[in-house]
Amino acid sequence: MINKPVSIELIGDAKEAYERLNRMIGEQKNKGKTTSEEIKLWKGIQRSFDLIHDNPFYGRNAKKKQIPEYYLNKYDIKNLFVVDLPLFWRMIYTLESDRVEVIAFILDIFNHKDYNKRFGFKGR
Repeated sequence: MINKPVSIELIGDAKEAYERLNRMIGEQKNKGKTTSEEIKLWKGIQRSFDLIHDNPFYGRNAKKKQIPEYYLNKYDIKNLFVVDLPLFWRMIYTLESDRVEVIAFILDIFNHKDYNKRFGFKGR
């Protein structure tokens, strides 16, 4: 277990996806809706945040050779973790650490089709 504080930061595509999801849920709640696929997904994301906060290595660790060039080029990352979310969505994050804390940078939140495309998986 890590003996440093863990913070979570949404960046790039993940931040946009999360903000879009929050807007959709806000509109649904304004209409009195209390259950939907979006709400289920949001709750899954919140639970994953809690699990990553408790254990930054919670996600499935992608092998170095499986890390898409997109992430290597855009973020210059050294590690990548994948979390399965409800409704076959995925959340992608990387970890950075210094002497004081660990930061989990959430890079992507997307559906399974877009996940397969980003990682170069075919027909799965």
